[in-house]
Parts: sequence; structure tokens; C-alpha cells
Amino acid sequence: MISVNIKKHLTTAEGPLEAHFELSIHNGEFLTLFGPSGAGKTTLMRCIAGLETPQSGVITVDGVVWFDSKKKINLPPQKRSVGFVFQDYALFPTMSVRQNLLFAAETAEQKKGVNELIDLVELGNLADRLPSTLSGGQKQRVALARALVRHPKILLLDEPLSALDPSMRSKLQNELSLIHERLGVTTLLVSHDIAETVKLSDRLASVAAGQIVRIDEPMAFFSPNSLSGKLQLVGEVLKIEEDFPAFVITLLVGSSIVRTVAGSAEASALRIGGHAIISTKAFNPILIPIKDPK
Repeated sequence: MISVNIKKHLTTAEGPLEAHFELSIHNGEFLTLFGPSGAGKTTLMRCIAGLETPQSGVITVDGVVWFDSKKKINLPPQKRSVGFVFQDYALFPTMSVRQNLLFAAETAEQKKGVNELIDLVELGNLADRLPSTLSGGQKQRVALARALVRHPKILLLDEPLSALDPSMRSKLQNELSLIHERLGVTTLLVSHDIAETVKLSDRLASVAAGQIVRIDEPMAFFSPNSLSGKLQLVGEVLKIEEDFPAFVITLLVGSSIVRTVAGSAEASALRIGGHAIISTKAFNPILIPIKDPK
């Protein structure tokens, strides 16, 4: 169990903000932090990793104190069992794929596991290549494998797929899901992609203005019950794609292309060329099928 109860000063576009994060994460869980830019999602992850220091509070992992402001405990990042994957890969450019992973290994056992990780992310044929010769998706696979070299208790993913094209992003989402299922490592993801959130997460933590305002299962969070009615747009359905356990719906709204997620019941009521209402509450688009006039 990971328990976080910390306060941290944030500087946002709107000015200073006193963030207060309270969160418990179950072992082996895949939890996504979802919310607007500047809400504090990345700061929370960096505090867990030891890359930033909270002003006060406590962080414990499986009963071990990683941070306690009152007891003046603050384990350095290298003493925390964390793997961190950034959006920009952060690979060593003069090292091959295998060398990047070996550099992260601390023990002989971890070094022996490097080839297995390379195979796990399907980079066996590229193990001796430099990062500059790899595609964006291949680089992200290397970064993911490197983060897993030390068998971390927590895997932190800070929008790792956001720079990739939709096809590659979907492929790596599938691979990430399989890796999580196989290894069972507790995973914390920052994402703005609703389809990605629904596809990967056991639970979703909504973050706003330095607070975790709601934690729920993704499909419950994005259900029509959260409809606010503040904004409703009518769009033409262009594409319906199954992306288990949900569906990704592409619509034409005015002159803009909009992609959102729908459950199986909503998707079954839609048809290509038909129309639907997109109703939004903050950042959470809700899709409601409507009948076309005859």
C-alpha cells in the first residue's frame, strides 16, 4: 500500500497555490491522475519519486517511511524503489539500447534480466542500436524497459505516450497493459487522454487546483451521471473503434474533429453518419446518442 498525505507549494499561471494531496494506492493497482495542466499531477509524482520535496506531510510505501517532515525523513531518489518514464525518453544518446538498460542495473541479477526486458518490449533486433536510430515508439519502449530494470515497487508514467501518433500510441497502450498484467507493478500514470485512461486504469484520481477531488473507476467517472448540461455540441459520427474495454468515437463538430470514449451501450446506439450530442463537464466529454430526423 502506498499512502500519501503531503502539502506542497505550487506556482501556477494563476499564481501561488497550496496543494494538499491525500491518496492511497493499492499494491499492483494501475491508477491514473487526470486533470488540467497545472493542477499538480506531475508534482505529486515527483514528490513520490523524491525529485521534489513537500513542505510537510508523510509518504509511506508498504509501511516504510519515504518522507516524513516532522521526523525529518526524506529518502533520496536512489533509495526509493521507483521507475520513472518521462515524455521526452531521457535516454543516453551515446549508449545502445542494451547499454541504456545495463547502466540502470545495480546488481548482477538485474543485469541478467536486461535481455528478458528487451524481449518483453520487443526490441531484441534493435538491442545494439543507438537511440538516434530509433523511432519515437521504440525509444519509449526503451525508456519503459529501463524504468523496470530495478524491479521497482512503483512505476511512474508522466504522459509517456502523448508525443506519439495515434496508431503507435494505441499499440503501446496495449503493450503497457500486458506488461502491467504480467509484472504486477504498482503504476501511476499522468494522462489527458480519456480513451487511454479507460483502457489502462483500475481507478482514476481527478486532480484540480492541487487537490484530489474524486477517485473512481474510469467508466463510472465518465458515465452520463456526471452530466452537467453546461455545454452541449452536436457532432456527426465519423468512426467507431473498439478499444477494449471501451469504444473510441470520432466525430465532426463544426469544422473540428473530436475523439471521445463511450461504453458499449452508447456505442451500440451510434452509427457512422449519424449524430450524437457531446455534453461536457469540465474536461470530461459525455457522449449521448440522438435520433436523426427522417
